[in-house]
Amino acid sequence: MKKIIVAGIGPGSREDITPAVVEALRQADAVVGYQYYFQYVQPFLREGCPCIDTGMKKEWQRAEQAFELAEQGKTVVVISSGDAGIYGMTPLIYEMNKERGSDVEIETLPGISAFQKAASLLGAPIGHDMCLISLSDLLTPWEVIERRIKAAITGDFVTSIYNPKSHGRYWQLYRLQELFLKWRSPETPVGYVRQAGREEQEVKVTTLSDFDPEDVDMFTIILIGNSQSYISDGKIITPRGYYAQEKDDDVKPGQQIMMNSFRTIASELRCKEWPLGHQWALLHAIHTTADFEMERLLKTDDHAVETLYEKVRKGELKTIITDVTMVVSGIRKGALARLGMEAKCYLSDPRVAEMASEKGITRTQAGIRLAVEDHPDALFAFGNAPTALMELCSLIRKGKAHPAGVIAAPVGFVHVRESKHMVKPFKDIPKIIVEGRKGGSNLAATLCNAILTFDDAEQLKPGRDL
Repeated sequence: MKKIIVAGIGPGSREDITPAVVEALRQADAVVGYQYYFQYVQPFLREGCPCIDTGMKKEWQRAEQAFELAEQGKTVVVISSGDAGIYGMTPLIYEMNKERGSDVEIETLPGISAFQKAASLLGAPIGHDMCLISLSDLLTPWEVIERRIKAAITGDFVTSIYNPKSHGRYWQLYRLQELFLKWRSPETPVGYVRQAGREEQEVKVTTLSDFDPEDVDMFTIILIGNSQSYISDGKIITPRGYYAQEKDDDVKPGQQIMMNSFRTIASELRCKEWPLGHQWALLHAIHTTADFEMERLLKTDDHAVETLYEKVRKGELKTIITDVTMVVSGIRKGALARLGMEAKCYLSDPRVAEMASEKGITRTQAGIRLAVEDHPDALFAFGNAPTALMELCSLIRKGKAHPAGVIAAPVGFVHVRESKHMVKPFKDIPKIIVEGRKGGSNLAATLCNAILTFDDAEQLKPGRDL
């Protein structure tokens, strides 16, 4: 029978060879493959069945030998480790069949791939979308491989690495680690298995920053987690999302959209290890602006968000004062009502225009002066007027204001940077600052909302008061 069966024999253990492949081996008139793998299939062969070795890196000659035997009327089994369709002989056999115009029948039998075996030993690292990348540049230019690595990182795929290293290829794995560390958290789980399924098997779990490429050889499979992967009891777990879905069943559509947005933002942050309070404020800022530069610009004092929320929770902080009415408009009314708070802007106070004219100051300055008289210990949030922030700093220095906290996010080109620098020396006042010229009423409001909803931060569940 003119037939070639291309069979994956699994990663190396007899128990991992599928029954279909075992049956094919029993029917074979000849087996063609790399000599190292004959030891795993010989127990299943008929007596006298020849095993034909063409040597390492002789895939072309191996395929030709298989066709020559099959065209003589034999049933030939071509073996590859793992799955023959994954970096194995299957594509070459099909291409050569087309080139030769042969009438040989071709059948392919899948095997357990090395990445699947490695994943089972490492826990559950491939529970979500994943990709495979070979670092061998024998047939693929390195420029193409690097583009694929970057695509895997951008797509947040769990990534399995084949052919990570050889005697002649030592630097490629270092470059891959460098690229991943540029965009992924240093704490991203990394697992690697040497000689999976064989007596020499070694299994290791570490992180992207602690991973040592020198601990890897050509018999090693590497699995790098995505942004949701984590290590638990020495195993890597990449959640599919079932628990998150169950917890989200009582969520309204608007809140669900916001939660999905926050999860997307969190997955794309360059640093995944921000303290919880800072991260919560940062997620709000990026969600409002769609500007990932906030990761560089947003500064929070240590535990500023936590401290201010605790004051709100205990009833010690009851009032938020803003420089302009647009900030008040953006603070969630549901959160204010739930927490027994009020947000106020004094610009509409009839005394403001008179004071501004009399003192030769801006209306927002006048509004802050009046607000400090009534609420010297409020949370002050600035999203527009640097002069208003500068006025508060002056009143603090004079001992007339003792803010519970300051949100400094005025926007513009005149005195904006200076106003933010002016508030920094007040070390005992919790501050959230948007550095540079950027800011705005929407930013100031959303940072207030971050404080009011901090109890939702750990579950990454924003939007309760929408």
